[in-house]
Amino acid sequence: MDSHFYDRLSAELKDMESAGLLKPERIISSAQGGVVDIGGRKVLNLCANNYLGLASDPRVIDGALSATREWGAGLASVRFICGTQDIHKHLEASIAEYLGYHDAILFAAAFDANGGVFEPLLSEQDAIVSDSLNHASIIDGVRLSKAKRYRFATNDMNDLERVLQQARAEGVRSILIVTDGVFSMDGTIAQLDRIVELAERYGALTMVDDCHATGFVGPDGRGTPALKGVAGRIDIISGTFGKALGGAMGGFIVAAQPIVDLLRQRARPYLFSNALTPAVCGASLAAIRIACSPDGDERRARIQNNAAAFRSRMRAVGFDLIPGEHAIIPVMLGEAQLAQQMAAELLEAGVLATGFYFPVVPNGKARIRTQMSAALTTAQVHQAADIFEHVGRKLRII
Repeated sequence: MDSHFYDRLSAELKDMESAGLLKPERIISSAQGGVVDIGGRKVLNLCANNYLGLASDPRVIDGALSATREWGAGLASVRFICGTQDIHKHLEASIAEYLGYHDAILFAAAFDANGGVFEPLLSEQDAIVSDSLNHASIIDGVRLSKAKRYRFATNDMNDLERVLQQARAEGVRSILIVTDGVFSMDGTIAQLDRIVELAERYGALTMVDDCHATGFVGPDGRGTPALKGVAGRIDIISGTFGKALGGAMGGFIVAAQPIVDLLRQRARPYLFSNALTPAVCGASLAAIRIACSPDGDERRARIQNNAAAFRSRMRAVGFDLIPGEHAIIPVMLGEAQLAQQMAAELLEAGVLATGFYFPVVPNGKARIRTQMSAALTTAQVHQAADIFEHVGRKLRII
């Protein structure tokens, strides 16, 4: 045994703890929802990606149970060996149709979808132009590709055009612009209409990670491309079944047929990961049906109303919020230890809301990221705002 190795790890953990950078895991003793049980107490949950409130919806649960009874607990195989069932093809067809694409390919996680998409499609002759605030999974996926790498300042169209001009001047073959549809730490929405305009001007392809949008943003919940009026003009969309669409797990890519076909042959996370369980497929299919229904419309309206009400209340008492209209509402605090302290005080007072700090966000940009959902009632949103105000005044934040 290398005792120096373990001593080094222990020292790193102590340093993280003293800097307030350890991430505690709070154990939930109930199903996911607007109210959860923690330590024998019911608390309001303001930090789940459960945007449509479907994680514990009986219809979604029934979808998972029915699929398990019919198709079994799992495949014990990757897709190309003996891991493809009818239900996998049904889910791929359903998400592709919902988002208006030819086909879809499933991954064990959305992180894997972003991790596996670039390397098979692009070589050293090509270029990836990435927003500087893109999700970690995009950053890791880009690192695995041999393509040339360019970054542009987040949501800055002048800087994007500068980078596109540079890439073209350097003679690259194909350019892929990639951006989050919604930036998960800030809740800001990408300017996809302008990105598509620039892409078409410079002969580039486009990709959007729409994990924090699919199901509840834009007309019929079809995501940021629909919201920005460029539905069908984005070449590749990555998404998840782990947020609005059931809250389970699993990712996907929707794109034109040649892209999907090549990913099936060469995307390593797809080739070397077990197929999604039938339960996840069944739950996700049920969630897509709900998202497409009048119930989905009602839930999307509830999210918008909850977000507007919470933003208004929080601004009125003096909290520093990142402006926006999305269900992600970051409460800016600056220092990691303050974010940790506030999260602990909020939980004690009855609200589960997690602090985010370096390396998840830049140093000095620590925050409490709150997220509205259709699982919360109007009264609960106001109750949460009251608790935030109480804790904020106690800690002299406001």
